[in-house]
Amino acid sequence: MRPLIGITSYVEPITWGVWRDVSAAFVPRWYVRAVEAAGGRAVVIPPDTESAEILRVLDGLVLAGGPDVDASRYGAAPDPRTDSRPARDAGEFALVGADLPILGVCRGMQLLAVAYGGRLHQHLPDVVGHDKHRPEPGVYGSHGVRFLPGSLVDRVMGGDGTVNSYHHQGVADAGRLTVSGWADDGSVEAVEDPARPFLLGVQWHPEVDEDIRPFRALVAASR
Repeated sequence: MRPLIGITSYVEPITWGVWRDVSAAFVPRWYVRAVEAAGGRAVVIPPDTESAEILRVLDGLVLAGGPDVDASRYGAAPDPRTDSRPARDAGEFALVGADLPILGVCRGMQLLAVAYGGRLHQHLPDVVGHDKHRPEPGVYGSHGVRFLPGSLVDRVMGGDGTVNSYHHQGVADAGRLTVSGWADDGSVEAVEDPARPFLLGVQWHPEVDEDIRPFRALVAASR
C-alpha cells in the first residue's frame, strides 16, 4: 500500500454551483496531486481539537498553507493585518508533536516554528522593506533561495535555486528548530529538526509549481 499522508485543511466559506458562502473544510487540489505524484495516498484532515486521533493511521503529515497563526500562540498582541483562525490552530497544534515525518508548507512552516518555541514577524514587508513575497492578492512572487549546505532541505532540493512566494508573515525566531534556508533578502525560507528523521518546513509553495521534491522526500520517509 502507498503511505497514507494526511493534509491539514482550511475551513472557510466557499461558493460553488447554487451554493453561496457555505462553510467548508477543503484543501487546494495542488496538495493532493503533489502527494499522489510523490507516491502517497492523500487524506484530508479537517481541523478538530481531537485531530490527534487520526495520527494512529497516518504514515506522514503535510501542514498546509493558509491564514496566519494566532499571535497569542507566541505571546504577541495581534497586528491589525493579522488574519488568524484559532480553531484551525487548535487542531493543527495537536498534530505537530506526532512521531511522524512532517512537511510544513508556508503557514505550516510558521506553525512548526511557533510549536517549537519560536515567534513570527506579523507583517514581513515591515522588516524587509518590500512586497515581493506577496506582490498583490492572488499573485505569487518569485525570488532566489539559498540553503545550508548538507541540510535536509539542501539534499531534498539539490542546492540553491528559485522558488515562488505568497505570504505576508515570516519566521522571526525558529525556536528549537534549525534555520536551513533563506530568501535573497535574508528572510527565513526553511526550518528543520535535525534530531528527527524528517521534519521540514518550507516557506514557499512547491505544490503550486508542481515541484514534488519535498513531497517525494516526505513519502519516502513515511514508507
